[in-house]
Amino acid sequence: MASSDVKFLGEWPCPFVNRVVMALKIKSIEYEFIQTKPYEKPELLVKSNPVHKKIPVFFHGDKIICESLIIVQYIDDAWAHGPSILPSDPYDRAVAHFWAGYIDEKWLPLFVKRRDAKGEEAKKEVTEKICEGWVLLEDAFVKCSRGKAFFGGDNIGYIDIALGCQVGWLKVTESLAGAKILDETKTPGLFGWAERFYSNSPVKDVMLQTEKLSEFLKKIVSMSTSTSD
Repeated sequence: MASSDVKFLGEWPCPFVNRVVMALKIKSIEYEFIQTKPYEKPELLVKSNPVHKKIPVFFHGDKIICESLIIVQYIDDAWAHGPSILPSDPYDRAVAHFWAGYIDEKWLPLFVKRRDAKGEEAKKEVTEKICEGWVLLEDAFVKCSRGKAFFGGDNIGYIDIALGCQVGWLKVTESLAGAKILDETKTPGLFGWAERFYSNSPVKDVMLQTEKLSEFLKKIVSMSTSTSD
């Protein structure tokens, strides 16, 4: 597939954009990346995603697909070649959707909540909830992986992409919190999974390093502060 047929709008530090890149790399699909600044709401973004006005937005020919996990599933369905991202078994597929939904709706919002929390006590409270989420996800990993390297088994799958896009930002949160969130003693399965995931070939060239993400976070916080003044 020529890159002119596959394009998407995004910004590199965005973990949801990284989900799309991982899926494209797993499927060995050529693409054109259109760098954009979503907080400026450029015309192409507003026109192609008028409901949420958020990145990523995926273009496949004249088709437009929005929302990162929907895009990942579309890529898996539209390109049958290469490793499958979603399980073929209906039950396993339903379980993958359930945990991806938990990650997006319940767990990931806690990182934003922690970032915006006022005072160390409030931040500590949210950090504890993030850690509680890790325990739930540890149990999910044990059951879904069936003793293999990833949630998806031998290869990176749907839950891996849904959760793994946050690994880089997790390291930033740990650095800012001055404490381990992903604890080897409490969640040994996920601890090993994160190391394997971060060094996997479709991932390692996508994820930005902690220092660069920290710089980007400072920029976002600064913009948020100046907007609220």
